[in-house]
Amino acid sequence: MSDKRVYLRSITRDDRDVFVPLMQRSVSLHEPWIHPPINNQMFTLYLKRLKRGDHVGLLVIEEATDTIVGCFNINNIVRGSFLSASLGYYVVAEFSGRGYMHEGLTLVIEHALNKLGLHRLEANIQPDNLKSIALVQGCGFEKEGLSPDYLFITGAWRDHERWAYVDRRPSLKPAS
Repeated sequence: MSDKRVYLRSITRDDRDVFVPLMQRSVSLHEPWIHPPINNQMFTLYLKRLKRGDHVGLLVIEEATDTIVGCFNINNIVRGSFLSASLGYYVVAEFSGRGYMHEGLTLVIEHALNKLGLHRLEANIQPDNLKSIALVQGCGFEKEGLSPDYLFITGAWRDHERWAYVDRRPSLKPAS
């Protein structure tokens, strides 16, 4: 018997009718930090981005009920000698603060390192987003610094703290 409360699975077109309403109900939790797909058009654009090959969308699913509790996006995957990606995520409001995203992020790190072969995951977080900072810090990310005017969000350039998870295993080497 597994003691894991969540598992990951890729997001698909079939998730739209459940995912979009969940994100609509969670808008007040996500603003002003991030803007997940909250309508069918945004969801379609999101799926197009995932098909490019340099993005991966993973749903966090509650094991007991098969309910979507959150989503992680591994974005801008760079291969070669960098083996890095940026991380985005959002939780469904009714599951916020229950530890599901911590469990999900642990699985995402494992997936990124072992299945995608990445060396580094970077999360860029606005300094006032204390819950998000606590999430990545609790999963082993280290603060690397501040990036002024890093992302254009809600009509303005926003500063972001740069947090990174780096695979320190000595055996990992980029493919030639």
